[in-house]
Amino acid sequence: MKFTRNSAVLMLLAIMQASSAIAETGQKQNFNIPAQSLSSALLQFSENTGIKTFFSADVARDIKTPGVSGSYTPQQALEKLLSNTGVTYRFTDTESVTLEKIPVSKAPGSTTLSAVTVKSERRYDPNDPYNKDYAAPNSSFATKTDTPIMETPLNIQVLPKAVLDDQQAIKLDQAVKYVSGVTTGQGAGGISDQVTIRGFFNYNYFRNGMRIDTNGGADGTRAMANVQSLEVLKGPAAMLYGRVEPGGMVNVVTKKPLETAYYSLQQQAGSFDFYRTSIDATGPLTNNKNLLYRMNVSYENSGSFREFVDSEKVFVAPVLQWNISPQTQAILEMEYRHENNSYDPGAGALIIDGKTANGTWINPRLAKIPRERNLIEADNKNPLDNEFIGLSVNHKFSDDWVLSEQLGINLLDRTRIAMNSGLLNADQRTLNRQLLTSDFYTDDSYFTTTNLTGHFDTWGLKHTLLVGGDYYLQDENSVGYSSTVPSTIDIYNPVHTGLPPVNPATRASQSFHTTTDLYGIYLQDQIKLPYNVHVMGGFRYQDVEQYNVLTKQVGQKADAVTPQVGLLWQPIKWLSLYGNYVENFGTTNGQGQGGTFLPPQTAQQWEGGFKTAFFDDRLSTTIAYFNLTKQNIPTTDPTNPTFSIATGEAQSRGVEVDIKGEILPGWNTIATYAYTETEVLKENNPNNIPVGSPLRGIPKNTSTLWTTYDFQQDYLRGFKVGAGVDLYSSRKATFDRQQFDFAGYGVVNLLGSYTRNVAKTKVTLQLNVTNLLDKEYIHDGFIQSNSATLQTRTTWGAPRTLMGSVKVEF
Repeated sequence: MKFTRNSAVLMLLAIMQASSAIAETGQKQNFNIPAQSLSSALLQFSENTGIKTFFSADVARDIKTPGVSGSYTPQQALEKLLSNTGVTYRFTDTESVTLEKIPVSKAPGSTTLSAVTVKSERRYDPNDPYNKDYAAPNSSFATKTDTPIMETPLNIQVLPKAVLDDQQAIKLDQAVKYVSGVTTGQGAGGISDQVTIRGFFNYNYFRNGMRIDTNGGADGTRAMANVQSLEVLKGPAAMLYGRVEPGGMVNVVTKKPLETAYYSLQQQAGSFDFYRTSIDATGPLTNNKNLLYRMNVSYENSGSFREFVDSEKVFVAPVLQWNISPQTQAILEMEYRHENNSYDPGAGALIIDGKTANGTWINPRLAKIPRERNLIEADNKNPLDNEFIGLSVNHKFSDDWVLSEQLGINLLDRTRIAMNSGLLNADQRTLNRQLLTSDFYTDDSYFTTTNLTGHFDTWGLKHTLLVGGDYYLQDENSVGYSSTVPSTIDIYNPVHTGLPPVNPATRASQSFHTTTDLYGIYLQDQIKLPYNVHVMGGFRYQDVEQYNVLTKQVGQKADAVTPQVGLLWQPIKWLSLYGNYVENFGTTNGQGQGGTFLPPQTAQQWEGGFKTAFFDDRLSTTIAYFNLTKQNIPTTDPTNPTFSIATGEAQSRGVEVDIKGEILPGWNTIATYAYTETEVLKENNPNNIPVGSPLRGIPKNTSTLWTTYDFQQDYLRGFKVGAGVDLYSSRKATFDRQQFDFAGYGVVNLLGSYTRNVAKTKVTLQLNVTNLLDKEYIHDGFIQSNSATLQTRTTWGAPRTLMGSVKVEF
């Protein structure tokens, strides 16, 4: 499909011709809403005016309103409904209002502040679908307590829904690139998410704080239809979350049911035959609003600029929320995901003019072939099915003590066909290929965590205490085959002959079945001292055991205590200085000689920096320096190369800058910069990775800039424009002493949108352009030159791509 600027203009004209008068808050109308519960009155108010009212469950519970009768503007009527209720409001646009409780800070008998005065105060509502904020003041992921970011001595970055909408982010990597120190790639031949933080690759992500392991495999991409925001916690987080990589973690926050009915339908279409339809519906199921629902559905069908690559994705995510009482709430959520994907490792070809006496390449370079050319055979798709079910229960014993419980079950099964490339023959044009895997894989995991949070004072010190524990069970089962049939292709004049047959005799060497049990208990205390000094400290005891089901042997058993301490000083409201020391308990490493098992990987990090928050937390900044060291990395055993020993060590250190938020009314910006210096500190085999070399795939300098402007003038209201640039320096492409780098690059992106209220419906037309200048670049890849097959992968960045969208909300 060719989605052009003319297409967007035609859609815009069609909407403008069909539009009617905008509902204005200044026009009077008749109201007759009797005294009743505030929830019921607000529902009637919304039906009369078309203005949506958004509020959390506890805002309107057990509150009565005196009602309103007469001729008023909607704003005047709303003020009368909220009179003496302790609730105030703010318009997020002309068609939606967010309600909040007025802070209890006045003496009894004092006069209630006027609505106009209170309305101007900043109240961030992350669940408001019309919220346009780029900066979030709070996050519970870093501490498992709802703590202001300005009071958290850790580096936590939040990407709210407004950022995801402006980017039309349909994949995780489209959004997380706007966090400094985060790089992304096309994992497992482009059919999985690949996120690297502070130089270390992530093998999992978290969903509302619950672990989802991907193990770097072809587990598909995280669906974005029900994502409310993304949180990135930088640095080791083993104290609260157990066995993780030390660079950081990504947490996906999903959409919650709302007490006010909200519906949206979005149709997206773009370059390379891309089509995506998504639906979002939420509201109450009962008159008393004790039972709420939300349903998110998306269907995607897409081609690619690469030959033989296409995909089909279906996603369904229902949620039920039961407000059992003012103190107790339960949420049942489910997800179903089905994908059919093409495996595309981006097989490339490395040309050399020979080798020196010590094995160093002479004039290494990539063969010049078109970026759309695929040197791998068309596969029979890679089907994947994933089911998730989760239950969360929260109970408030009092305003100070809360007990929460989470249960999660994640079931995944997939089939993958993977074909990789090897060495070029002497003619420098015939590429050897091999079918490495053709497997069936299942990954079933079960997760539960219990947390007790309490607030209390001792000797004038304010404490936030967290006591918790978790258990995680993972069951992986894989049956794989490979092919011994040779296969070649001419890289300049390819003739595709189809996939070679598999060899069932290889099954034993490529099959496994393991279970992993992780237990953990932890304690954390956040203490507020005089002069706005905040101290955080805690520790975790973790026990992990792996079991090989095929051999009926314990594959790994280890435990560890991991501490975490942090200090923050907020001398003035808009400035916080912080520092932390964190230790990590990482992945297990497998088996060494004599049946011994290697100890788990460990890491330590020092970090210091400062944070700022301006304009009622609408503009936030974090600048940090970190020094992170990882030990027990498996390296080749010099006495027997078929085994490993845990003597490897690597370091990552650098400076990171994150700026995001609203600079002026309507002007939002994200600006990031990261200087990341990685280094191999210890390595057994100098022919593998020499000491002192950087880690593969990590640019030393990365920077992103994204800015949008919502026009505030009456005659331009509804129009939004945006532009950005992504900059990456070169990155090491090889695993060994050979110094071959992929070149750095820059990509320019654009945004244009128009929003108009048509009766009681909000219609948004949007067009995003990525890689505006059609830059040819390699986004990710590697050259594994110490391998007998010399794998060469070159993940080309997409050429200029257009993405159009029509979104209807009501």
